[in-house]
Amino acid sequence: MTKPLAVSIGDPSGIGPDIILSAWLHRKSHNLPSFFIAGDPAMIERRSKLLGLDLTIAVINPEDAAKCDDDTLSVLALSNHQEGKAGKPSAADAAGTIEAIERCVDLVLEGTAAAIVTCPINKKALYDTGFMHPGHTEFLAELAVKKTGIETQPVMMLAGPDLKVIPVTIHIPLSKVPEQLTTELIVETGIIVANELGSRFGISHPRLAISGLNPHAGESGALGDEDDTIIQPAVAQLIEAGIDASGPLPADTMFHPAARAQYDAALCMYHDQALIPAKTLAFDDSVNVTLGLPFVRTSPDHGTAFDIAGSGKANPASFVAALKMAAAMTGSQA
Repeated sequence: MTKPLAVSIGDPSGIGPDIILSAWLHRKSHNLPSFFIAGDPAMIERRSKLLGLDLTIAVINPEDAAKCDDDTLSVLALSNHQEGKAGKPSAADAAGTIEAIERCVDLVLEGTAAAIVTCPINKKALYDTGFMHPGHTEFLAELAVKKTGIETQPVMMLAGPDLKVIPVTIHIPLSKVPEQLTTELIVETGIIVANELGSRFGISHPRLAISGLNPHAGESGALGDEDDTIIQPAVAQLIEAGIDASGPLPADTMFHPAARAQYDAALCMYHDQALIPAKTLAFDDSVNVTLGLPFVRTSPDHGTAFDIAGSGKANPASFVAALKMAAAMTGSQA
């Protein structure tokens, strides 16, 4: 039997519940794989009523998670209650948000679920309760190490229909990028990306484009020396390792159609350098994928959107794409 996907509720005050409910109601027309939610069943019931949706929720135990009923929305109940008042984030809901992620990781590592699809979290609400991680990516990496004992290097990738991008440094202030960007980090990231493009995406000979850090990739040192002293050596090491890598390339000329045709994924040096082109090209269809973990994790590429939570206006397209990509990466298609 095909294993279902495990979906963590994210911040219940945001649009996570909305897009989950919408996707499930249209699961047949979207040809979606089977999935269950880790969340508060009462909160999900309240949100469905707020949205005026007609559906049946089945509360399941962990041992039942692998046997999702196609006619009912399966919800794995949390031990932490969540109010999940639409548009009003609360630190009181943070424990449930964290528990949902942990429960999903456990079930995937146990072999009950095929992969994890995470809904958006609100970092401020989590930080207010002592959450110490910059974001989902880093928290999932810690859980992976804690539960398997195997060190991991998490790599964030945004994958859309026409572009795959990877920020080498992720959730840090822009001012800290030059001090944290190293040749070793670029090489480690490039190797993980190349390996998983082959193993998870079926690209037999991945081509990587490596961006520069500074304008015009440093203009031969005139606009900064990091491109010559940090990035160029990394490109050389990747090539020596047998990876088809090119760069450092000026970031402002990497993302037009002709340039994109020359590579399978682009490694960028910081968060916005990667995510701006990805979200510009395919805001509704891009998927956040974490590479380098001992399990598959995907997520919508957008945030909590508190301003439209509970209004029925949330577009589930990115969540639908995240479900489909997780299924494709694990062989769990509907």
